[in-house]
Amino acid sequence: MNTALLVLDDEPGRAEELCLLLRFLEEPQVVHAEFANWQPHVEDNPDLRCIFLGSHGDSAQPPVDILYAIRAFAPRVPVILIEKADEPLRLPATVEANCGGHLAHPFRHAPLSQILARSQASAQRNGRFGATPARRNIELFRSLTGHSTAILRVRELIQRAAPSESTVMLLGESGTGKEVVARNIHYFSNRTQGPFVPVNCGAIPDNLLESELFGHEKGAFTGAISTRRGRFELARGGTLFLDEIGDMPLNMQVKLLRVLQERVFERVGSDRSLEADVRIVAATHRNLEEMIKTGDFREDLYYRLNVFPIEIPSLRERIEDLPKLVEELIERMAHEQGGVRITLTTAAVRSLSHYHWPGNVRELANLMERLAILRPNGQVDTGDLPVKFRAHGPSEPISVASVMAETDELTALSTHPKPHEPATLPPEGLDLREHIADLESSLIHSALEKADGVVAHAASLLKMRRTTLVEKMRKYNIRRGDDDLSD
Repeated sequence: MNTALLVLDDEPGRAEELCLLLRFLEEPQVVHAEFANWQPHVEDNPDLRCIFLGSHGDSAQPPVDILYAIRAFAPRVPVILIEKADEPLRLPATVEANCGGHLAHPFRHAPLSQILARSQASAQRNGRFGATPARRNIELFRSLTGHSTAILRVRELIQRAAPSESTVMLLGESGTGKEVVARNIHYFSNRTQGPFVPVNCGAIPDNLLESELFGHEKGAFTGAISTRRGRFELARGGTLFLDEIGDMPLNMQVKLLRVLQERVFERVGSDRSLEADVRIVAATHRNLEEMIKTGDFREDLYYRLNVFPIEIPSLRERIEDLPKLVEELIERMAHEQGGVRITLTTAAVRSLSHYHWPGNVRELANLMERLAILRPNGQVDTGDLPVKFRAHGPSEPISVASVMAETDELTALSTHPKPHEPATLPPEGLDLREHIADLESSLIHSALEKADGVVAHAASLLKMRRTTLVEKMRKYNIRRGDDDLSD
């Protein structure tokens, strides 16, 4: 089956030259696209074999943000950076790690042929030629849809963590998609051919959890009428997903710690050691550091599990992704329910964007399913939404595009209450820029105090997006003890 090569370059002369050379080398499917239109060529193309990435606009550097976005949707497709022969690119190691090599311009036959041969071998090794369903990537990323900074960061961390054997800890509220992230880590890892075995540590009674994880021998306890393999054995060669690890009882935490340290375990009622050939991904919505202080979670186990933490943002922290999520959920339901499709008016989408979403993406998915039952193949307006969602809606409809693009910048004139008396200028004058900065910083401090330090709530009080508030907190060096502003 023919595979496609994609040339992403905003310099038309260079792009046309490369496309002609690739066709001369008997590559039948060569596509050229500008950066503004890269996504449709990457997101849903299982036969994409190699991407040649040029420069964006007047810059000689490749667009790093687009590079990371491409890696999220096509992690196994080599991305070749186009550079000038007399000005080779000097890129950070983190960027180099996400690309598959460089190609100098003016182009030469030998280096290009070598790149094509490597990409062909990589595609065959990864079994891409028609073996992957067209929407497998998109289905895996179904709750990671969107282009917010927060979700792009999660995708980047997935790509960094997946190839290693390190234990991953997923942190985030219920309903944010922690199991989806775990499945992506498994799918893009070297263990992708092995099983993915999930176990909810909070849903299994304490007296059965050991048997569930490690298995048991016949007669090991009352009711053990036959030998049973545990989740560690079932996940051999693959990934074991320990969901709600914070709910695991202390006695089991000790036994799990031993397995993680020694990489062996025994079935209940057996003295024969078995190898724990699994990659561990754990998840919790609890604050494990607080549980350590109260004695409910072992500190040594925490450090064993927290090797590579990934924090999954709540839906309200990436509310700009909501329109895209709505579209994706509608498409998925139409596929699963025999073509039943609903549409939401712009006013309805806007109303949903003002809701707090305590249940996160899971709550949004349940709402879409409910609306599909109530209004099959119909249009959903604000009045069709349940009352709790309508209560947060604005009075006038606003387009989906405006919901995604809105930035709500905080300024001294538009976000703080008008004073009762007009401001007066001191006789000696003042530095207006410094005065406004002090006022803005003071308002941010007040909002954080009122919101008990929760950045998302403070951003809501200031009528701005969380990402905007985080940038302003960096600007004024405002930090919370439990908030990491590095992401």
